[in-house]
Amino acid sequence: MTHSKSTSHLHTYLNDHLAGSVAALELLDHLVEHHDGNPLEKFFRDLRTEISTDQETLRTLIRKLGAEESSVRKAGAWITQKIGQMKIGTADADDRFGLLQALEALALGIAGKKLLWRLLGAIASHRPEFEETDFRRLETRVEEQVTRVEAERLQTAREIF
Repeated sequence: MTHSKSTSHLHTYLNDHLAGSVAALELLDHLVEHHDGNPLEKFFRDLRTEISTDQETLRTLIRKLGAEESSVRKAGAWITQKIGQMKIGTADADDRFGLLQALEALALGIAGKKLLWRLLGAIASHRPEFEETDFRRLETRVEEQVTRVEAERLQTAREIF
């Protein structure tokens, strides 16, 4: 495989993850709005801030590679997220099952982000564009996000089932 082709695949890979982060932020906006005034609002706001920071890191890496963000992939993520919102429902304080579904969607996205940072860390020595990025730190932050979301997911499950 030529470097050019591998770079093209890397652009696609990063843009796929960027699209996932767009969907996650849309879902978190929805959750913050529907949990306004209750303790979950802060939980979702804090998570949104962290995921937004991770998204900016990803955007920086895409720029360093000389790639462009794929508006088609981001639009697809937005549409997918809107369809998911219909399935999840309002995920408000009275809809604990919808909340559980939203937390599972977030957990899956965060797990994917962990895989992203691990992969990029593994190839960083072959990509000068990635040399200044601390992928271990990013992976540690993801593990903290996983722990928090999983605790909330399991608490919600105990309340439902």
